Amino acid sequence: MKRRQEGSASRPAIGIIGGSGLYELEGMTDVRWRRVRTPFGDPSDEFCEGRLDGRRVVFLPRHGRGHRLAPSELNFRANIWGLKSLGVEWVVSVAAVGSMKEKIEPRHLVIPEQFFDATKRRVSSFFGDGIVAHVGMAEPVCPDLATALEKAARQTPATVHRGGTYICIEGPQFSTRAESQVYRSWGVDVIGMTSMPEAKLAREAELCYATLALATDYDVWHQTHEAVSVETVVQNLQKNVASAKDVLRRLIPLLGPPRTCECPRLLANAVITSPKAFPPATRKRLDLLIGRYFSKARRRD
Repeated sequence: MKRRQEGSASRPAIGIIGGSGLYELEGMTDVRWRRVRTPFGDPSDEFCEGRLDGRRVVFLPRHGRGHRLAPSELNFRANIWGLKSLGVEWVVSVAAVGSMKEKIEPRHLVIPEQFFDATKRRVSSFFGDGIVAHVGMAEPVCPDLATALEKAARQTPATVHRGGTYICIEGPQFSTRAESQVYRSWGVDVIGMTSMPEAKLAREAELCYATLALATDYDVWHQTHEAVSVETVVQNLQKNVASAKDVLRRLIPLLGPPRTCECPRLLANAVITSPKAFPPATRKRLDLLIGRYFSKARRRD
């Protein structure tokens, strides 16, 4: 396994996390599904490796094939760790969302630049157990990846919105009307259940991360639209997913090394704990993330 992961890392891959309705990516060649073991348990499913337009792509159905996992059941750490271990450097997260703004109509596409984490019980860091790190989250989205994603999206017939805030709630229930009105008063643009702590973990893993949000409804705040329902979501998702696949196919040729953003070195000064105090087991578990910064500590272990 280690030899395979090193070989994968030498060929940077584009990772795609498929949200509700996006469980596979047509057009990939040399496809194989791979099970990845992580120090944090099992990912949502096997990872689908293949090539698309000559580029290496790793696809993960976030909720598992058949949509078996609720948002709060997702092992976000295992999902991001698995992508990192397979040599992924860019992660595009596809997510169904509700619109909190009149101008963002159902079936529009949104590329948010900020996140508000309103989840309650999700593990949001790889660190702890003796090694402390503080990664900056002021700008949680990679600007280079978001710009490329916007360029690809605007080549499609879909209406695209760049920027704004995605509020992530625990779920799996939709908001109450009171909650929806409060969130709107905060000025958020879309609401979903999956981009947190996914974005935080991608930052800790030094991956370029951006979300392609697919608006399916107006949540429950809109006075002239019916309250959000599974039926509405599914109907609009089917149309949105086709648009998302079109965007992804156009995006992939736009991405390539070297990465010139800050993402590849986010951990360079983030680890606060002295290497002399690293617990050996924790140090070993986090080698994929911090090994290149603490090679001497690795030899001592």
